[in-house]
Amino acid sequence: MAEIIFEVTQEADGGFVAECMSEGIFTQADSWDELRTNVKEAVAAYFFDHPHLPTAIRLHLVRDEVLANS
Repeated sequence: MAEIIFEVTQEADGGFVAECMSEGIFTQADSWDELRTNVKEAVAAYFFDHPHLPTAIRLHLVRDEVLANS
């Protein structure tokens, strides 16, 4: 497996949530740096019994913004 992709959203409280698009991996954190660490740990734990880990992890930040149209 070459790469796995996480969709990352920022919560109203400022924290981040990351969900893998192809595997059942989910994690969250209070900061971006903490999220990067948590994602790496979650991927390692998920693939602990697989012979090959993904070679890359992509974090895709999704920003949802609603603008008033007045």
